[in-house]
Amino acid sequence: MTEDRSRRSLSGPAFVALSIVCLLVSSCGSPRSTVDPTIEFTTIPLANAGGPAKLAAVAGRVTGARPGQQVVVFAKTGGVWWVQPFRSRPFTAIEDGSTWTNSIHLGTEYAALLVNADYRPPATTGSLPDRGRGIAAVARATGTGTFVPPARTTLAFSGYEWEVRQQPNDRYGMNDYDARNVWVYQQARLHLLLSQRDGRWTSAEVWMTRSLGYGTYSIELGDTSQLDPAAALSVYTWDALGADQNFRELTVDVSRWGDPASMNGQYVVQPENVAANVFRFAVPAGRVTHSFRWEPGRVSFRTVRSGGASRGDLVAERLFTVRVPTAGAENPHIVLLYDRGSPKPPSKDVEVVVEKFAFLP
Repeated sequence: MTEDRSRRSLSGPAFVALSIVCLLVSSCGSPRSTVDPTIEFTTIPLANAGGPAKLAAVAGRVTGARPGQQVVVFAKTGGVWWVQPFRSRPFTAIEDGSTWTNSIHLGTEYAALLVNADYRPPATTGSLPDRGRGIAAVARATGTGTFVPPARTTLAFSGYEWEVRQQPNDRYGMNDYDARNVWVYQQARLHLLLSQRDGRWTSAEVWMTRSLGYGTYSIELGDTSQLDPAAALSVYTWDALGADQNFRELTVDVSRWGDPASMNGQYVVQPENVAANVFRFAVPAGRVTHSFRWEPGRVSFRTVRSGGASRGDLVAERLFTVRVPTAGAENPHIVLLYDRGSPKPPSKDVEVVVEKFAFLP
């Protein structure tokens, strides 16, 4: 009788309660981990001003990664985080042993994100995203070494403040820049110099420290008709955070791209590998004014002989209504550089005088 009563009590409410406790407390011998995944650096590159020419090794490890998860690495330069090592290759695989390794362009800071398989990273961003929305873990590190960034150099021209480029970039091939190649002189003209210094060619670039948005941009130049075939002068808008819209680049170029017989002017709505986005024309001798009127869904370029008032002074004009970017945080840039695709370098130093820049909303 005692044995029967014991069996009945185990098969009744007490047995059910005991079963529930077993599931909640210990999952009946199969405990579940509640530890969040983590990511860390094991190799941190040197701090550097950055630029496309310099790559270094970067590595780290993760814990608690789930199947399909990957790593996304960023480098910070110029106040912007850039996905690494390239826009076309934004993911780093997790290897055996839960480690990861890749190459990275140098910057002042670095970040590594553990992300889900369906996460799509931005090419550039002004601030790192937090955990959530496909991001399982985030690590951030300052570059190693004793890098001291160069002092910021600015100048006043045509009523605006402009910053002088001092770090390399890969516009029309890898180019170095030197602040000594830019100055404002007589009658407040801006001078840009493409110069050979210490056995290497150095270019010149300035960009406005503020964004202007929609409106009419115009620039008056001295005679550029005899520009060395290896030199390229560009006036363009650029938004480092606008990668989804080709960096909001609208461009007027003056160059023969290494071919003395080529036309020396072009208007471009990026990307320029689309033929309909480029219009070529001949820049005449003497002073000319290039301009473009940027409005929602359209941009109209125009070049005239400076001081001209008649229709005969029109050099070229073109309206674009396809792939025109929306206004954002773009800045006007003016650059004189060595087109590295040219079959030979400039025959001597090249100087361009910018008479005036103007903007009308």
